Amino acid sequence: MITEKQVARINELYHKSKNEGLTEEEFKEQQILRKLYIESFKANLKSQLDNIEIVDKKSTPLS
Repeated sequence: MITEKQVARINELYHKSKNEGLTEEEFKEQQILRKLYIESFKANLKSQLDNIEIVDKKSTPLS
């Protein structure tokens, strides 16, 4: 899972990249954090989708 602190850092690096540019080290950090964010997002979405249960019109679960 990605933390709020890491999300804040992603945003900080984004704004810095738009205003003044990033060093090579900061760019690498940004790429790593973005990858972590995407993986966390995918895992969260998969978890939500795995918990969906389809019910027919008679309100009985479908197999």
